[in-house]
Amino acid sequence: MGASMSKTQETGAAAPRAPALPWTVRLYTLSLMSATDFAQRPDGTVNRFVFSLADRQARASAHPDGLGVVSADVAVDASRGLWARVFSPSSSRADPGAPALPVLVYFHGGGFTLLSAASAPYDAMCRRFCRELGAVVVSVNYRLAPEHRFPAAYDDGVDVLRYLGNAGLPDLGVPVDLARCFLAGDSAGGNLTHHVAQRWTATAPGPIRIAGIVLLQPYFGGEERTPAELRLEGVAPVVNMRRSDWSWRAFLPEGADRNHPAAHVTGEAGPEPELGEAFPPAMVVIGGLDPLQDWQRRYAAMLERKGKAVQVVEFPEAIHAFYVFPELADSGRVVKAIKAFMDAARAAQPGQLPDPSVTRTCDC
Repeated sequence: MGASMSKTQETGAAAPRAPALPWTVRLYTLSLMSATDFAQRPDGTVNRFVFSLADRQARASAHPDGLGVVSADVAVDASRGLWARVFSPSSSRADPGAPALPVLVYFHGGGFTLLSAASAPYDAMCRRFCRELGAVVVSVNYRLAPEHRFPAAYDDGVDVLRYLGNAGLPDLGVPVDLARCFLAGDSAGGNLTHHVAQRWTATAPGPIRIAGIVLLQPYFGGEERTPAELRLEGVAPVVNMRRSDWSWRAFLPEGADRNHPAAHVTGEAGPEPELGEAFPPAMVVIGGLDPLQDWQRRYAAMLERKGKAVQVVEFPEAIHAFYVFPELADSGRVVKAIKAFMDAARAAQPGQLPDPSVTRTCDC
């Protein structure tokens, strides 16, 4: 019996318990997990019809919502289905004398294989970001795997920045500041945020300068099983090792393992990424009930080793994807933390933050 005893039992530590969540959050995460499990076929393809049953879509609207936000879909490259949804304050509520608004380019999560910029939770979240961050939000609908494997999503992210630099945004009725742009993303979108920023700042083309990046529980990994992955397996909702492994197989090149540099960026099983001098300050958001948290801490430590400004903000009771649920208190707190980060990055000199290399538990 001792041979089968878990590490938790061996050390006498209390086993982690499933988080206490509002019924609305439990219901949505259950439907999302069930749809994901049915959609992830054993042959590595996605049953998109099955997943669509749980993936409610929202339309762009030129009419202001209750937050005073309007939205429009912009075609970036119709030949490959690349587009973005742009959220902006209604011009009727804009202050003509107000300074130009920052632009936040956002990459949604979904393990590189699921969801879209039109998925209702992301549409609602980007509306909140637009209103509460005081920013124009450009939510990117990048191509999904396995139909479009690595590096398609990264190419799409870079091309959206190139499009903004060349064509700019449509007339929004409000001034925008493309010279100080922010990238943000959650889960797989956080992974995209890092790689797009790395690519963009390696060559720094065009008028777009990235002032900062926000990685919400970014999806990094490796062949190693981390303590958090083992401890929270079967306990934490949304992410488990089977779903995660399936997503990496769908996204990475055929035959690649999870130590591929797209997934593994922290140096334990390969070289650390080369980061250019212009690589921007980063904010890394970590949840204490997210199985991916160890990879996220290692990512922040890698940035510190390379001399990059990084702020780590921890929410000890947060599950993966907590930010899409406005009924969770941490969802409001993280928006305040992002706002503070963006304000500091806009005021600082390029590549610097007033308080770099900070790790803190958020009591925003």
